[in-house]
Amino acid sequence: MHSISLQTHKRCELIDITSRINEIIAKENFRDGFLMIFVPHTTAAVTINENADPDVCHDILLTLEELIPHIRKGYRHGEGNSDAHVKASLVGSSETILVENGRLCLGTWQGIYFCEFDGPRTRMMNIKTVS
Repeated sequence: MHSISLQTHKRCELIDITSRINEIIAKENFRDGFLMIFVPHTTAAVTINENADPDVCHDILLTLEELIPHIRKGYRHGEGNSDAHVKASLVGSSETILVENGRLCLGTWQGIYFCEFDGPRTRMMNIKTVS
């Protein structure tokens, strides 16, 4: 298993980690199978979406903030990050991606994103390849 450390810079942001995952595939000379990315945090997540137009990340974060605002009457969790917990639960803590001939089987416009909802922080991701 590989662990990646990542420094986030904003309270909410999407960070393209596709190249970091490709580095693991190359370093391991991993050819065929799948890999799983797991984010062991309750206020962060991982997702796959378009990586050609940065406005897509903006629109995802904008929509999540509109649906799940940072400050909302009725939140009970005392740390002030209830929205981050909800966003992380909705987006999800893991992704499974096929690998064929040493390449991620992503669509033409797809990239893998680490999703920060309670930053800035130093975060971790675990990546496991399976042949």
